[in-house]
Amino acid sequence: MMLTRPDASITVHPLTRRIGAEIHGIDLSQPLTAARLEALHDALMRHQVIFFRDQTLSHDDHKRLGLAFGRLAIHSGVAGLPDHPEIVAIHADANSKFVAGETWHTDLSCDAEPPMGSILSLHRVPENGGDTMFASMYAAYDALSPRMKTYLEGLTATHDAEHVYRPITNDPTKRFPCNSHPVVRTHPITRRRCLYVNSSYVTKIDQLPKPESDAILHFLYVHCMNPNFQVRFRWEAGSIAFWDNRCTQHQAIWDYFPDVRSGYRVTVAGDRPV
Repeated sequence: MMLTRPDASITVHPLTRRIGAEIHGIDLSQPLTAARLEALHDALMRHQVIFFRDQTLSHDDHKRLGLAFGRLAIHSGVAGLPDHPEIVAIHADANSKFVAGETWHTDLSCDAEPPMGSILSLHRVPENGGDTMFASMYAAYDALSPRMKTYLEGLTATHDAEHVYRPITNDPTKRFPCNSHPVVRTHPITRRRCLYVNSSYVTKIDQLPKPESDAILHFLYVHCMNPNFQVRFRWEAGSIAFWDNRCTQHQAIWDYFPDVRSGYRVTVAGDRPV
């Protein structure tokens, strides 16, 4: 059901019952009023990822939007733009050997304090393909059996960036973050429980021998890929996605080679999962 917020002059259009909504009636290149900031925050908390169309942001606009929701984080794996270190370029073309985020992941879960969220703006997209899929980790947790929920309670997992970023760095002295976080975390705002393991960064459940850890992680990864937990976003030039990194995973679909897909992302800092 579409919801209009007269106080903020925006409309929230849910895309699925579990995750995702499009926001209409707002120009994100303009500073947010208090009412619009509250409405967008409420929509993000409810829908976990929110989408916008027909937006044109300068780098300063992009950073101002992110700062409205918290401190901006510097990406711990790749360098930002020379004049805007808080902004990471997201680009793929005919020369690309890989693309960022083409496996299911939660952004920088390897960090001691992983990001609260990410805001991605694309200004060039392929004619076909290049969608991004988002999955609700609330829905994934809720769908587990009571016995599995009890089993996972209190377990932690190691999130390691070494194998993710070492192949793409030219600096042998650079060290990448590695931290342990709860397998099931509680969202700091909604207080809802959600799964917090992903196949890109997690290497092991700390309390289990490796064969048991591998088996449980494999089950959880397949479980999280259930399409009933997902929304799929089709990009257009000028589209923006803002996702809550604490309760979602996402995957960028690289089905458009050798076409160009290009844009920029800012990351909003978060806190240690509990």
